[in-house]
Amino acid sequence: MFKRIVSAAILLGAAIVPAQAAWPDRPITLIVPWAAGGGTDAVARVIASGLEKELGQPVNVVNRTGGGGVVGHTEIVSAKPDGYTIGLATAEITTYYWAGTAPFTYADVTPVALVNFDAAALHVAADSPWQDAAQALDAIKQAKPGTYKLSGMPVGAAFHLAFAGLLQAADIDAKAVAVVPSQGAAPGFQELASGGVQIVPSSLPEGRAMVDAGRVKALLVLANERIPAFPDVPVAKEAIGKEVVGGTWRGLAAPKGLPDDITAKLTETVEKVVKAPEFAKFMADRGFGVAFAKGNEFRIFLEDQHARNGELMGALGLRQQGK
Repeated sequence: MFKRIVSAAILLGAAIVPAQAAWPDRPITLIVPWAAGGGTDAVARVIASGLEKELGQPVNVVNRTGGGGVVGHTEIVSAKPDGYTIGLATAEITTYYWAGTAPFTYADVTPVALVNFDAAALHVAADSPWQDAAQALDAIKQAKPGTYKLSGMPVGAAFHLAFAGLLQAADIDAKAVAVVPSQGAAPGFQELASGGVQIVPSSLPEGRAMVDAGRVKALLVLANERIPAFPDVPVAKEAIGKEVVGGTWRGLAAPKGLPDDITAKLTETVEKVVKAPEFAKFMADRGFGVAFAKGNEFRIFLEDQHARNGELMGALGLRQQGK
């Protein structure tokens, strides 16, 4: 009798233990490593809106700025891997290790999906004597290092590395053009228009206003094919006969160790959001490039970016790790 009572109690206890709730059963935080109002913030907010509709839970965008994106990326990496803190990682996560500014790499996140790639473009002043990219690169090659200057980003940022890759492809020292650091493309374009620098290698959307105003011209874009919103700007293959692709990107990531079932559901949901007409229209209206790669494809992309950026930063004398 005693055994039957104990067994019944055990069964009753097991019956009243609540089942683990399916993810997500509460709000999700989406970390953005850059300031509100910028391109990364804009992309994050449209993704958050789509995730809310698909998952039925609020997705709160939180901007964690500082240290050139290090603060926000650190928060993504160090969060609990339960699916309730995720982030929109940017290209800089593949540079911090090499620069010695943070100990983590792409391997410290769970890659969910690449959602955006914005190719760098070669912008010069409208009255520049360079009529095409070949002329610009030839002038740089013939001049003493430092004669020409670029701006529009901090030293070692994604667009700086993309331009360094272009120089290498043209058999030019990656350090041939000096950098005048700026906190973004806007002040860089002001420098360009005033004659303080000769080049701004930002994305085409960032240069659109200055081009439309007749103060700047774009000579090439580092993409595989011409950007539909900018059909008159040739790609490197057309402009200089060499295929060069480079720029910045954004992708959804979670802390390392995210459970497989949550990773699968999150990836599936992000894919629905990115492939929806609303997302495509949002990105097209703002000139952002849509690029999608999920799971292992995104991991391979990150691995390639990490290796390539390590090489470029070494060529620029910026590499502090793995020398």
